[in-house]
Amino acid sequence: MMEEMKQVKEVLRLENIGVTYQTETGEVEALRNINFSVEDGELVAVVGPSGCGKTTILSLIAGLVRPTKGSIFFNSEEKENQALEVGYMLQRDSLLDWRTIYSNTQLGLEFQKKGKDTYLKNVDHLLKTYGLWEFRDKYPRELSGGMRQRVALIRTLAIKPNVLLLDEAFSALDYQTRLLVVDDVYDILRKENKSAVMVTHDIAEGISMADRVIVLSQRPGTVSQNIKLDFKKDDLPLARRSSPEFQTYFNMIWKEFDAHE
Repeated sequence: MMEEMKQVKEVLRLENIGVTYQTETGEVEALRNINFSVEDGELVAVVGPSGCGKTTILSLIAGLVRPTKGSIFFNSEEKENQALEVGYMLQRDSLLDWRTIYSNTQLGLEFQKKGKDTYLKNVDHLLKTYGLWEFRDKYPRELSGGMRQRVALIRTLAIKPNVLLLDEAFSALDYQTRLLVVDDVYDILRKENKSAVMVTHDIAEGISMADRVIVLSQRPGTVSQNIKLDFKKDDLPLARRSSPEFQTYFNMIWKEFDAHE
């Protein structure tokens, strides 16, 4: 009974977010009345037509862009420095070729001046747990694309972010490597119990990884669907793609895209 009454912790909430920016020809409304939250350990995918404001949402969460309207809450509080709350993973791994793998994983710690023993112990733990410890003295050019992406994820997790942001994080990889890396990253996020918001143009990728999919309309982007996904608990993304539920969710989201064409 106590287990049933236990409330799920909300780590992130976007409340009535709107973004309008100026151009030479006047105002452009990019986002309108965006509302959604992310629970502890939840992975939320944001999909939608090109130009609908998907990446703008990540920039808002990271504090790189300020909303024209609305508020963003981390653990029910508005934060003055949002950048300290998030880890940002981009399309390319952006590893520095002249630094070793071990040195690359500490880059975020250096930027945020987090060189304490507890953070370095966390780096060691992540490298050992996810099969990169023996490569710590290698250089990025000596690793495969999949391994480099794993290093980039560990670099992001090293700062112990409350929320991980993934911006088309696998799009630079070839299709076969991409499928394998998605499984890899998903497994790490689950084991580390990390909350994440991922933006992807690939509907199938979003469904295969996420607990929930936020579907945006064409600009100005609004939340047209907030879909809770229900797959077998231990299914990895590649296994999800073969399940009957997968095609049902894909068709549901694709129809939403069609409705806004």
